[in-house]
Amino acid sequence: MRDVAVIGVGMNKWGELWDMSIRDIFTEAALKAIDDSGVDHIDAMYIGCMSSGLFVGQEHLGSLMADYLGQGNIPASRVESACCSGGLAFRSAYMDVASGMNDIVLAGGVEKMTDVGGDGATYALATAADGEYEVYNGATFPGLYALMARAHMERYGTTRKQLAEVAVKNHDNGSKNPLAQFPFKTTVDGVINAVMVADPLTLMDCSPITDGAAAVILCPADMIGKYKNHPAVKIIGSGHATDSIALHSRDDFTSLKATEIAGKKALQMAGKKLSDINLCEVHDCFTIAEIVVTESLGFFEPGQGGPAAEAGDTRIDGKIPINTSGGLKSKGHPVGATGIAQIYEVVSQLRGESGERQIKNAKVGMAQNMGGSGGSTLVHILEVI
Repeated sequence: MRDVAVIGVGMNKWGELWDMSIRDIFTEAALKAIDDSGVDHIDAMYIGCMSSGLFVGQEHLGSLMADYLGQGNIPASRVESACCSGGLAFRSAYMDVASGMNDIVLAGGVEKMTDVGGDGATYALATAADGEYEVYNGATFPGLYALMARAHMERYGTTRKQLAEVAVKNHDNGSKNPLAQFPFKTTVDGVINAVMVADPLTLMDCSPITDGAAAVILCPADMIGKYKNHPAVKIIGSGHATDSIALHSRDDFTSLKATEIAGKKALQMAGKKLSDINLCEVHDCFTIAEIVVTESLGFFEPGQGGPAAEAGDTRIDGKIPINTSGGLKSKGHPVGATGIAQIYEVVSQLRGESGERQIKNAKVGMAQNMGGSGGSTLVHILEVI
């Protein structure tokens, strides 16, 4: 296998993009990535998108996006793994380049979620859960993550304040991100006293409905010199794992087995230890998710993710900065695009291009993207060279 580098990144301002179609949203981000890389063509393309058919009535995105981007007859595929569709698109592009099949490959992610009402969005997102055993019986993702939160509180003594601290930290980071959907700060009281969604989770514990896209350009590492003179960022680890789609089928509600396995695979492939990681973007679809993910990856012992958040260990100046972008909570969560946006943030940090939220001396970054309540997970590790 060839070594692979990220040579271009692009992302648009996320939010409620009423005046843009799904093709416009994707193409804007893709053109930014192409311009950032300096390439003059694309050999292949992978598009992460969870549910464009339900959100906007459009399938067959490979053909649509390649044509609209002006890339002619290249191989282009839409890939899906619920909320980690973007992460899977990135892994697919990485494997394509590493195998030698193609040299210049675009990995993108997109979702336009606001063209349907709240019921329509809830229905579309629920397809990432077990339709027969969870959704049919009334389960929603806020409800499933609330079960995880309650189990974590009962087992480890995790507090309501510790959950809120995750949202406070991520909004603080997001306030420094000009592309974030909700770039405002909040407080512990503001999170706890927001409208209840699924006890103990309030509206401020939940990621929003978002329109947006992100894209990155990959090439063989030995071709970097042909393109724009950015600091070179190499993909050194990639891990992928799945678990039971239904939460009730798992042995433990307080950990994420697929995340644990994917993280270990990525670290083993990279030849790195967790202590080598300078920052990590994780899938904080709900505040409890960030706590459980940081424990499942091994950054903190089981039950210590909440105290770590409260102590400031996951802040930009903490022991392990988590979600410097603002995470899904503040940056937004257009589900198919989230995994690519995580790579965008990691690459920007490793290049030293993150402005007010820049991590000092960032050399190695990790991104963890998962689908549903943890039924699938992608973990990637990147290093500046």
